Amino acid sequence: MVDAIVLYPSSGRGHLNSMVELGKLILKHHPSFSITILILSEPKTNTNYTAPNYVASSTTQYITTVNSTTPSITFHHLSPVSEVPPSTASPVELCYLIPRLNNPNLHQTLKTISQTSKLRAFIIDFFCDSAFEVASNLDIPTYYFFTSSPSGLAAFLYRPTLHKKVDNSLKDLHGNMLLDDIPGLPPIRVSDMPNTMFDRTSSKVYQYFLNTATHMAKSNGLLVNTFDLLETKAIKAICGGLCVTDGPTPPIFCIGPLISNTNQDGEEHECLNWLNSQPSRSVVFLCFGSLGSFSEKQLKEIAVGLANSGQRFCGCFGLNDSEDGFVSATELEKRVRELMDSEVGTEVRERVSSLRDEAVAAVKEGGSSHVALAKLAELWRQN
Repeated sequence: MVDAIVLYPSSGRGHLNSMVELGKLILKHHPSFSITILILSEPKTNTNYTAPNYVASSTTQYITTVNSTTPSITFHHLSPVSEVPPSTASPVELCYLIPRLNNPNLHQTLKTISQTSKLRAFIIDFFCDSAFEVASNLDIPTYYFFTSSPSGLAAFLYRPTLHKKVDNSLKDLHGNMLLDDIPGLPPIRVSDMPNTMFDRTSSKVYQYFLNTATHMAKSNGLLVNTFDLLETKAIKAICGGLCVTDGPTPPIFCIGPLISNTNQDGEEHECLNWLNSQPSRSVVFLCFGSLGSFSEKQLKEIAVGLANSGQRFCGCFGLNDSEDGFVSATELEKRVRELMDSEVGTEVRERVSSLRDEAVAAVKEGGSSHVALAKLAELWRQN
């Protein structure tokens, strides 16, 4: 029977892209494994949430392209679900609800794959946390693929401990109060923590994240899209068992960075054509994530600050109605000039260049990420 690895991303191109790159990485170094990526069935919803990441046609085109360039990766679409999520569900709630609605079909799919293959590992997105119990009931080794930073993972794993130590929602505490006991992290102001993750009363999201942190600690291992030298304090805190205080910490495998070297959608974007024509190290890149957005007032301040800085820049900006965390054009201009024109900025840019070189070394043969993946593959073969 063939040794199979099943990957399970949540909805959205960003999550699917990461899992595809993980699958390609495994096949590149360990081609004896069979890689199957499960695609969630999207139920009809009564919400007006239409973020670009969730456009079905974009995902379909992406899968078609991957099929043609990497035919050794198999995509399996879960059967349609008939149940409709509640119309009051927030976007983050839907990220958790949709996988849960797919659980019966997931259970049958994993059983079917296990009949013809030796299912060595089931790797899930943390939004697909409901799949953990399905896989556990089938006695399938389950891993989480965490694509955010080690610092984020440290805070995430520490959530159950924080839940026990703090009686109130963090949003109810004074905004300038510092959380100074999260292992591996510097002190963080309460006001800088995500409201949806730390508000015990506003929605089900708090409990979803809490359950995910608990299940992650009980999993067979955590794959992280980073390399050892990028955030050493956070990684040491996790590996040292400081973030999971009520039991053992699962093994951590820093296997990144995973970066796509090709444009899976075809033509190169005009922004990249422009970027490639600029002098080396002359462009400020502003990255706020695929769902990052600002109020119209804040966007205007960003535009004015960038224009007044006199620096070339490239970025992607979304629009929303929030007025949180306002930053003035003057402050932004100051920070951009400091980054590009001052001695302090030069030191920062040199450090970033050094980390880039360390990232390249990590994924080469004998590098920390290459070794971590080899250990993981050997662990799978022994299951």
